[in-house]
Amino acid sequence: MPTRSESEKIILEHEAAKIFLRLYERRFHTRARDIIHNEPSKPDVTCHIDHQNLDLEIAHLYGSADEAMLLLGRSIDDEITQKLNEQAFINGAHERLMSALNAILCSKAAKRYESDRVWLVIRNAHPAWSSDEIKRATCEISVPDNHPFEQIWIIGDYEGQSGIVKLFPQPALNFCQT
Repeated sequence: MPTRSESEKIILEHEAAKIFLRLYERRFHTRARDIIHNEPSKPDVTCHIDHQNLDLEIAHLYGSADEAMLLLGRSIDDEITQKLNEQAFINGAHERLMSALNAILCSKAAKRYESDRVWLVIRNAHPAWSSDEIKRATCEISVPDNHPFEQIWIIGDYEGQSGIVKLFPQPALNFCQT
């Protein structure tokens, strides 16, 4: 039987997969269905896009571990809460976005999965960031050369209202500011 923490993780992964598939369907006018949770040697979930199996590895993007706890409604001590409130979640948001996102990409690139097709889907959970911020930062995002993913996507915000951004393979348009 899964622990409370494991159950919460599964719920978050399932929600992220559901949001991603809904946005992917809308953007590409294709059918995406059947979210099935997998065992640890495989990516987090299996789904079907256009009747083909696809595995999704899900990650959540936070500014820091303390912010993750606060955003997930976990109790943290008053000193940390006060410190986070003083930072207002936004100070240095761009630098924290780059640091946190590049750390996830580096960590996930080192993994190997029992899967023929696997995509990485990162769900942004930080309220200071959105798809627009991520698009503007694409030049600074470091996707490692040797990773197991056919595609890498980011859900721009926790609910998916700002859409999805494709990080790999590189989109045809370069959103970087010159």
